[in-house]
Amino acid sequence: MDAVREFLKKKGAAEHVVRDGLAGLVQSWERVIEYVKSGYDFGLDDYLNDMDGRQLLDEALQAVPSDRTLLERVRRADEAMKRLVRSTGRCLWGKKSASQHGWSPEKNWWYFSVPIAAGPELTEDLNKKDL
Repeated sequence: MDAVREFLKKKGAAEHVVRDGLAGLVQSWERVIEYVKSGYDFGLDDYLNDMDGRQLLDEALQAVPSDRTLLERVRRADEAMKRLVRSTGRCLWGKKSASQHGWSPEKNWWYFSVPIAAGPELTEDLNKKDL
């Protein structure tokens, strides 16, 4: 088992996430960006789950050496995503979670932003949270 898969297993990631490894995490992040680009037709729980995937990707990249090709894909994907979101000024998981995990808008921007063009379900959920 490679270092990333071992890391993911220790983090308690789902079996398919462990199996697909770092390349799977990158591919999943790229797929999320396509969903956001097309209007993100899911709710806030789904969006938070997708952002947790980006967080797991970040942690995996920090835990083990990564190949340049994957790092470049993440960089390009992040740039694309940043053009599709707006800052909320606060953590989607809440202030307490941000503090507990040490998340910041600069480093963990995915937890502090939402799609500019959210679909109806996500828009409704965000309005309920006043985001």
